[in-house]
Amino acid sequence: MDIRSPAFFIGSTIPFKYTCDGDNISPPLLWEAPPQGTKSFALIVDDPDAPDGTFTHWVVYNLPADSRELPEGLSNHPTLPNGGRQGKNSFGELGFGGPCPPKNGAHRYFFKIFALDQPLDLPPGASKEQVIEAIEGHVLDKAEVMGRYARETG
Repeated sequence: MDIRSPAFFIGSTIPFKYTCDGDNISPPLLWEAPPQGTKSFALIVDDPDAPDGTFTHWVVYNLPADSRELPEGLSNHPTLPNGGRQGKNSFGELGFGGPCPPKNGAHRYFFKIFALDQPLDLPPGASKEQVIEAIEGHVLDKAEVMGRYARETG
């Protein structure tokens, strides 16, 4: 399985518009080649370089098995048009919260997609921890893409 974003290359800078300094909208994501038996997908976006430990920027789950993309600028509604559900990020909000590191260097943002053998029995608004617990033993494959972002100093 593979995941990528047409908005940035692996390991490169995430464009300004997808950050808290820009429009704070979700970047487009594309994935392909999920394993046979996939019944749903979950997506978690984390910043492991945050000063107080890993910071979660986006939690999405119950994406349909036939989905292969999330378009740019998804709304922060609890349920997506395709039936997927959004969880709470570390900002305490539903949906995507863009990169917003302190002004002390670049942070890494990992966009991780999980192919699951079942949908998750979780309501909208679940935490990353609830999703991680629910996917345990149900991950058929996973993939990730990483982008970086640093804020201007001064």
